[in-house]
Amino acid sequence: MSAGGPDLFVVCKNCGSEVSPYITECPYCGNRLRKRAPKIDREGRVTERPRRLRPPTPSLPRLKAGEIPGIRADTHPYATLLLVVLSLIGCLLWRTGLFNDSFADLAIVGRPNTKHLWQLVTAPFVYNNTGYAFASIAAIAIYGWLLERRHGMFVVIALFLLGGVGGMAATAAVYSFPVALGGNGLALALLVAWAIPDVITLRRREDVDGDLIGTAVIAAVVALMPLAGVHASWVADGVGLLAGVLVGWPLTLLADR
Repeated sequence: MSAGGPDLFVVCKNCGSEVSPYITECPYCGNRLRKRAPKIDREGRVTERPRRLRPPTPSLPRLKAGEIPGIRADTHPYATLLLVVLSLIGCLLWRTGLFNDSFADLAIVGRPNTKHLWQLVTAPFVYNNTGYAFASIAAIAIYGWLLERRHGMFVVIALFLLGGVGGMAATAAVYSFPVALGGNGLALALLVAWAIPDVITLRRREDVDGDLIGTAVIAAVVALMPLAGVHASWVADGVGLLAGVLVGWPLTLLADR
């Protein structure tokens, strides 16, 4: 090949084969290499320099279950997504006024009897304060997603039952005529369970990857929601913190082993 002359071949970006720069389609896979054939002068030389095609960029497939020991497969946060969607629905019902007539049917208003125990499940999804809803739902979305990626959806469901439902049940048991709603207990349970491994690592004086300062700020905001929303429960705060420790600590010990 003379200096400044055309390339002897180009690389097909579909199959990676080396083919002639004077053709428009790859003879191996039929992929279109260029819109038209190059121009050739009377002496048979190419009057334009053909564009060199880059080989296809290698990409890794999604990680499968059991492919690498100790690393979970790539999964979608279905449990966290469901919790967030139900919380948004509960907030919108109040904001649109459709919730006013059935407030007592979804929230904890007085101690629920045996026929209305399902209120313990629906109450964590109900909000009547925009700031309370934003802080709690944001924490549930962030730390539920991180925790579900780390341990799977069943851990998130367990924390919902312990921190969310358990927080409402404890509130109904402590107060004589409770009025409670919202997911502050659930949010704190997810947050604490996610932060436990980094807290243990920090106590060992090792570097941590998570943002514990930002997590502490979010935890303080959620925990102080009873000051802003009269129906947010301090008891649910305590139950959520306890649930996060009871679930997050054993999971961390098992992961270390």
